Amino acid sequence: MDRLTALHVFVTIAEQGSLSAAAERLDMSRAKVSRYLAELESWMDIRLLHRTTRSLSLTSIGEETLEIAQNLLAMTEDLEGIRNKNTPTLKGQLRITASYSLIDSFLMNVIHDFVSTWPGTSIDIMSTDESVNLIESRIDLAIRITNELAPNVVARKLGECRSVICASPAYLAKHGTPQDAQSLSQHNCLSFTYFGRSAWVFDGPNGPESVPITGNISANLSEVLLAATLQGNGISLQPLPTVQPLIENGKLVKLLPEWKPKTLGVYAVYANRKQVTPLQRAFTEALSQHVKGLPYW
Repeated sequence: MDRLTALHVFVTIAEQGSLSAAAERLDMSRAKVSRYLAELESWMDIRLLHRTTRSLSLTSIGEETLEIAQNLLAMTEDLEGIRNKNTPTLKGQLRITASYSLIDSFLMNVIHDFVSTWPGTSIDIMSTDESVNLIESRIDLAIRITNELAPNVVARKLGECRSVICASPAYLAKHGTPQDAQSLSQHNCLSFTYFGRSAWVFDGPNGPESVPITGNISANLSEVLLAATLQGNGISLQPLPTVQPLIENGKLVKLLPEWKPKTLGVYAVYANRKQVTPLQRAFTEALSQHVKGLPYW
């Protein structure tokens, strides 16, 4: 029995919650996953999991074994990292999730360069503005714009995302241009579903300022709000990297430059520090280097 592989199978079963999910994650047959687990339990002469037709849970010994197995696998990856310094090669698939605005503004450029440099790698992208469960969704790496990371995640800060208040010339011609932040409450403000639906917070000339807002359009995708803004439906907060070209060509107007919206961090997020692979580390480093060269981040 390959004990290291058996431990990896056991850890994956515990993280995924079932043999079938672990088999899919590991690209193995369910029978093979079951055989590795049985051989590991036979070698250790203990039962690691309580298994019924409908549920699976760790025994008390299984919980203790899981922590040790995770540490052993992490040390193995560290040794592989040392080896790869002398014989650098990367291969395998990386599953990434990010918002479409991030994918469009810089992530695709990084992916193009990365898979060109490492032809043995592939990238599977899931686009969403929602914060998904990385383990349940089998995601290796999430790129998130937030100031409220969950306490159990492992994250590396890549940069910061500034936003701007903007509207189309057509909207301003019809409804007038706000002269200060509080006057936004008299306008149709297009809001993001997950935050800022009832108030926008700014760092203004006299300090922090909260402005109550209302509007007839909200969405869970920033691209939807951008399209609505361009069509003259209202005023919105937009990421500067996305709208700067539109401001420069006159399709949008930047409003209230003395009132700065809250700056958000841009993070690479992993589910588990102990199982960060060389492929994940390499791609995150490529992201970090790319972001350093972008003026708006």
